[in-house]
Amino acid sequence: MKFEASEGMKRLPSQFFSSLVAKVNRVVEQGHDVINLGQGNPDRPTPSHIVEALKREAENPLHHKYPPFQGRLELKEAIAHWYKQERGVSVDPATEVAILFGGKAGLVEMSNIFLNPGDICLVPDPGYPDYWSGVAMAGGQMVMMPLRAENDFLPDFSAIPKETARKAKMMFLNYPNNPTGAVATPAFIEEAVRFCLDNKILLIHDYAYGAIGFDGVTPPSFLSHPQAKEAGVEIYTLSKTYNMAGWRVGFAIGNQEVVRLINLYQDHYFVSLFGAVQMAAVEALTASQDCVKELVSVYESRRNTFYGAIHRIGWKAEPIKGSFFSWLPVPQPYTSASFSDLLLEKAHVVVAPGIGFGEHGEGYVRTGLLVDEKTPGRGGGKNRSPRSFLIKC
Repeated sequence: MKFEASEGMKRLPSQFFSSLVAKVNRVVEQGHDVINLGQGNPDRPTPSHIVEALKREAENPLHHKYPPFQGRLELKEAIAHWYKQERGVSVDPATEVAILFGGKAGLVEMSNIFLNPGDICLVPDPGYPDYWSGVAMAGGQMVMMPLRAENDFLPDFSAIPKETARKAKMMFLNYPNNPTGAVATPAFIEEAVRFCLDNKILLIHDYAYGAIGFDGVTPPSFLSHPQAKEAGVEIYTLSKTYNMAGWRVGFAIGNQEVVRLINLYQDHYFVSLFGAVQMAAVEALTASQDCVKELVSVYESRRNTFYGAIHRIGWKAEPIKGSFFSWLPVPQPYTSASFSDLLLEKAHVVVAPGIGFGEHGEGYVRTGLLVDEKTPGRGGGKNRSPRSFLIKC
């Protein structure tokens, strides 16, 4: 028997990158060794002291029962501790923190909680595709904010028609940015918060890569602005900062009413995270942050190696300021998809075509700094190095 999906399911955007995965799998099945620069999955293990904390806490029978529905207070206090120590931001753990099942789930939830059918959501283009998913599920309407190189991949709020700004209900921003690697400035944060307050727009700042900044720069939290909590919330995840992608620990911080509604929504879906995972997250946030500094140093070394290599072969691109993604213009006459296909076919190197991140991603490919810089050139046609092909491009 066939069952028909709901209208909300039918509105979901197609998964562009599923076709890329299928292409990669076909190359692997042919026996080729693939260098995957297209993924966003951290390649290093979770630091051992966090793993040990999980082992220890998993043996505690307290965590074998349902945890508090809205998360353990110890974790919320640890989040407040991290924001105060690392970003100088004061957070009330009881009223300004909501525990999430990873940042991705939280980002999708926001649209379901706050958008009605037809409501306008301002979305960065290029941007993280799951913003689209949540808006589609809610039946909302996306208005894209182009991120252009000439504006340092920051949206130009003055280009948004006044009528659109007046009607908009929510906005997604993401800095350090996926996919462009751009970092927000304090001046831009001021502009964004003011624009949202003036137009009564709920600001959702996706701060997933907030720990990863280069050249001595710490990417600023939007909550560093004194009125940011009036405008909305910031969503953070432990996935990138501590290589805990599979642990699914995230949180929303900021506006008390938004946090209350997130908690109410999740009460109908979840019984919070396994308590041992929450306590391991406490260890991550409150123990020495040397592991984070070491990780950022690794990514910076990879960035410098990568850009040094592409510059030597004449591929001009500005080194990223944050995140672990590089955003590279494709050579003429290729599109982002055709160039991605060419690299996979001839060099067995995977990159993500920019069109998968939105219309304004066309003309670029995204590469991840998630392969060790010492990885040898392998398998480019059995005896051919991928790097030798890239030099010829």
